[in-house]
Amino acid sequence: MFKILGLMILGIIIGYGLRRISFLRKVEVSISYTVFLLLFVLGVTIGSNRLIVDNLFSFGWQAALLALSATVGSILASWIVLRLFFTSKKKKI
Repeated sequence: MFKILGLMILGIIIGYGLRRISFLRKVEVSISYTVFLLLFVLGVTIGSNRLIVDNLFSFGWQAALLALSATVGSILASWIVLRLFFTSKKKKI
């Protein structure tokens, strides 16, 4: 896990240093398609795994609860950041 996080941080640092290169700006368009392809391949892999499909209903509610909690938490955190940092504070006279 630390290797993955380390590689991601290294990529962020290198990307920050190379952000002015015009070729890398064109790569941004293909990133979404690459992520979609990876998600599709992940879905095919999960769908072809008999063990996961057979036990889907036994742990599916836990996954749904976890996904719902993560979504609600992200929305709440985004709202807090918006209110703290991006809302102008006007003084009423």
